[in-house]
Amino acid sequence: MKATACFAVLLVLLGHAVAETPAAPKINSAIVSEGCLEKDFYDWNKRHEAILAIKDKINPELVFLGDSITHLWAGEPNEPKGNRGADSMKDLCAGRSMLNLGFGWDRTQNVLYRLEHGELDGLKPKAVVLLIGTNNLAVTKHARENTPAEIAEAVGLIVTRVQEKCPGVKVVLMGVFPRGEKPKDPKRAKIAAINQIISKLGEKPGVTYLDITAKLTNVDGTISKEVMGDYLHPTAKGYAIWAEALKPVLAKP
Repeated sequence: MKATACFAVLLVLLGHAVAETPAAPKINSAIVSEGCLEKDFYDWNKRHEAILAIKDKINPELVFLGDSITHLWAGEPNEPKGNRGADSMKDLCAGRSMLNLGFGWDRTQNVLYRLEHGELDGLKPKAVVLLIGTNNLAVTKHARENTPAEIAEAVGLIVTRVQEKCPGVKVVLMGVFPRGEKPKDPKRAKIAAINQIISKLGEKPGVTYLDITAKLTNVDGTISKEVMGDYLHPTAKGYAIWAEALKPVLAKP
């Protein structure tokens, strides 16, 4: 066989081998804990430090854990640009101590980092309200978009970590809030897929799943600016809707 023919056969064999080599599995970045990833209107690290400094003094009965939707609601540590639902938070807590562990722009990996770095250590809350996952649908130079399955896996891991940190706590797992004015917004279908998976976590002992999508949207599926001014973050009216939905779940026994 001539050298050129041998070389051609070799190329075919190499190509066949490469074609049959399985691709390396993609790491689920949503479950790999990370510190601050995105710049926002506040200092992420200083907020984390502030929480570590006050959490034991507050000794919260209720903890709200999540991203900017939680961050901007109300509660300590005080966010000057927040308190958008201060009245509904006060009414919901009804004198019970609370701690706001919401961080603007947080993804699931950021929450995992914060839990690993002491934000719940030593606390014995009656309940932790968890809302997280919408920012994992964003693409930036710091993080890729995660699939609904990846996000759901991460949410499940966060629930487990919360229960490990606070044995016996009641976890109120919120379905990811709808976003985008119209029901045909591309993120709506992805959020529905996330919620379909994480709803099953409500079968886990100590976990209550609560999806208020229907309360935040109109009959035709659209979102009103009166409820979410930017079709993502609740207004005072939106927070009041959330608080009313939580009242029976967080009611004292």
